[in-house]
Amino acid sequence: MFEHRSEALLPRHLFRRRVVRYATYAGALLVGSLTMGTVGFAYFADEKPIDALLNAAMLLGGMGPVGQFDSTAGKLFATFFALYAGLAFLGIATILFAPIFHRLIHGFHVEEQRRKEISGGTKKPSSRGTQESP
Repeated sequence: MFEHRSEALLPRHLFRRRVVRYATYAGALLVGSLTMGTVGFAYFADEKPIDALLNAAMLLGGMGPVGQFDSTAGKLFATFFALYAGLAFLGIATILFAPIFHRLIHGFHVEEQRRKEISGGTKKPSSRGTQESP
């Protein structure tokens, strides 16, 4: 899926393509979750579609529902959708930021590998930025 720690960093154009692909996955999950929430609030809580969308978006964003629910079915759906929304928020954020975090950490591994090669005698170490200890 991602490059191994011993491999070089992915070129920028391929990295951008990866970020767009993962953002598409996250967007699809977000749209699917909003659709599920909107339909559920409209059906179980007997809300207008715009109010149902608002409630679904607020729960997915971590803000909480807007207004009160009169029916038991609406309250139960709001309860279970709120639990789902918390997990979906974390999942969507993870999918969205995974390539960026991977590149950041992978950059440290590449730098560490480069330093090992330099100190291993394959390349002459530069005197810039290094100090000898007494």
